This record gives sequence, C-alpha cells and structure tokens, in this order.
Amino acid sequence: MTLGFSVRELLPHARNGEKLKIGLRALDEDEWLQPDPDLATRAVAFDARPEAIQLTQEAKAPGAELAAMLGLSGGLAEAARAQHEDMCLLTRQPDEDIYRLIGAAVAYPTDWRVEQKMGLPLAMMHAPIHGYAEQLATGVDRFMAKLKPGALYGRSNWFVVDSGALCHLPGERELFAGVTAENAGDRLFARCERQTLRRLPQTGAILFTIGVYVEPLGSLPADSIHWLAEAVQAIPSGERERRGIGAYLPALLGYADGRREESEG
Repeated sequence: MTLGFSVRELLPHARNGEKLKIGLRALDEDEWLQPDPDLATRAVAFDARPEAIQLTQEAKAPGAELAAMLGLSGGLAEAARAQHEDMCLLTRQPDEDIYRLIGAAVAYPTDWRVEQKMGLPLAMMHAPIHGYAEQLATGVDRFMAKLKPGALYGRSNWFVVDSGALCHLPGERELFAGVTAENAGDRLFARCERQTLRRLPQTGAILFTIGVYVEPLGSLPADSIHWLAEAVQAIPSGERERRGIGAYLPALLGYADGRREESEG
C-alpha cells in the first residue's frame, strides 16, 4: 500500500497512539511528489507571504541542485513554486552532529512560522512538540546521519483543525469557537501532512518535503472519523493542550458516534 495523496489515504499510515514514532516507509521515485499540483494556488500563497521563503547562503548550492533535479532553473524557491509540496533544506557542519534548517519555502505551514525556525537544529525546531526530545530526537538524528543518496522515505502526520485553509498559521484566531457535534462535519477538518526525506547526491543536503491535504470531516467515510476519534483520545496531555484538543474533543466524539450509528443503521 502506498502513502497516497489524500487525507483518507494518509490517515491509516499516521501515528494513532500515545508514543511518537518516526513511521518512515521506503518510497519509489514515482511516489515522491504529487503529480498534479495546483500551481496557481501555490503562487497566490507565496505572493501573499514573502516571508514564507527563507534562504541562507548555504542553501544556494543545494537549492540549485534540487531545481535541476526537477528540470528547472533557479533554486529552492522555484522548485517549491513548481510543486504542491513545501520544501526545506537541512545540512550539518563538519564539526557538528546535528542538522540545521538552512532554507525553506513553506506556503502551507501547520501552526508554525518558517522565519522563526531558520538556523535551528532539529531538536529546537520541534521543541514545542510534547515528547519529541525524549521519544524521537535521537532516532531522527541517527536516521538523518545514515540517509544515503538515492533512498527516498515518506511518512504521514495528522491534525484536526477548524479551517480548510491550506495556510494554517498560529495565533490568528480563537480556535474551535462554536464547534458542536451537530456542526462538526462542516466546522472540523482533518489535515494531513505527507512528508518525504531524501539526501541530494551532489551537495549532500537533506531535502524534507511537506504535502498538505485538508478535508472537512463530513466528506470522510465513517471509518476515517472513527480512526480520528480514537487517535485524538490517545494523544498525551502535553501535546493535547498544544493542539487545543480539549476545545473540540466532545464535539468530535459526538459527531463520530452519530456517524457510526448512521453507518450501522
């Protein structure tokens, strides 16, 4: 089974328990990037937020290598504008064991601002995520160090959000206001990130791509709603607070019960 390019395809491959896990799987080359990107929407998103593209001098060579891999001229910005996926470049210095973010083109962030992450090592980039340092940091660093050119890996991640917007910035509104079991099908959205990792063969930089897919709960099958309801309840308390789960959990569970009754009736 491949990862796919939609919420309903990505959810079964994502974490649905308390413990964080890398959850990577090997991908074929034709599974790397979405084959039919909406480039007009990408252009609007990037043009609306120039700060969504952040490049250091270190990103110039790997950005050009990436663009050439895609048959483009230019660098990271041009590559990200030509695909559905957001793109981040990471490298490490010869005297360091940690990878740092040196370039990013992120039109569709999920609750983060790229300009605040530039130059940070992975552990600090993910510091807001409850349990990352204890459960994932060492494994991620080890994987990055051993990643070989030519290998391609992917994973999926999920969120429940209160907007169908592809760009989901933090702190812009009161989250989940007015959501009930009766309107959750229209007011709650499943948001999945399809993430891939590969090492660029010439520069040795690591490319991290993030493809975002969003669907209202009302458009998903009952088994996907049931999966989400169980997964949300398994999230530990610290991460539950960061995601604002308490504000929508009763509505989600009530909606899930209703959908289950419909499917069984």
